[in-house]
Amino acid sequence: MQITSNTVFIPGATSGIGLALALALQERGNTVIVGGRRAELLERIRAEHPGIDTVAIDTADPESIRVAARHVLDTHPDLNVLVTMAGIMRAEDWHTPDGFLASAEATVTTNLLGPIRLIGAFIEHLRTRPDATIMTVSSGLAFTPLKATPTYNATKAAIHRLSDSIRLQLADTAVQVVELVPPAVRTALMPGQENSEVAMPLDDYIAEVMQLIETQPDARELQVERVKFLRYSEVRGEYDQVVSVLNATDPHADAAA
Repeated sequence: MQITSNTVFIPGATSGIGLALALALQERGNTVIVGGRRAELLERIRAEHPGIDTVAIDTADPESIRVAARHVLDTHPDLNVLVTMAGIMRAEDWHTPDGFLASAEATVTTNLLGPIRLIGAFIEHLRTRPDATIMTVSSGLAFTPLKATPTYNATKAAIHRLSDSIRLQLADTAVQVVELVPPAVRTALMPGQENSEVAMPLDDYIAEVMQLIETQPDARELQVERVKFLRYSEVRGEYDQVVSVLNATDPHADAAA
């Protein structure tokens, strides 16, 4: 992915990593469209950040994705980058169905079916662009699990393998598939995470990601240094130790107990 001169759609970007990435990309000379469910947040983003376009989209709703995709492509026919940012993370207790089943189904719908449906809505258009990118978003927890969030971990592991697989299938096209692999970042993804000392400051994370995009335009994964502790725990032969450390220090480790 090139650092500038793109037209980028980021659904699920009204806050957190998504919005921060949208603003950073705009600063680098990209046209950016932010998608989200809440009209008031979209209006605020348009007012506070002139030049950023917005579109209403619920990535858990196939019809909403279809309508939003049609609008984005009608208004931004030069679109060449899709970032499948939307996601939810919930603590679960798998001792009883009431502790996890509804949460698990919602998480799979948003975190896995959402990106699949988004890619389905844009892939034919992206294949026509000479320099197109699909950026998926997994997590360090795809590789080393947090016990409080089983379904989140599983969906992010699925996104990792999906990214690898569609990269192989799309090798005969001009579409690049790059996977963003965040560590814990200070956002509102989970209660208390915005102020967590074990999470990476959002500004620091985005700055490092932008540097990676600029210096590694052909990268398959965008890994900041902080996430490599999780990403390569098994490769280093330290999986059990890293699982223990992660679940002892993370503020959500016992949230579902």
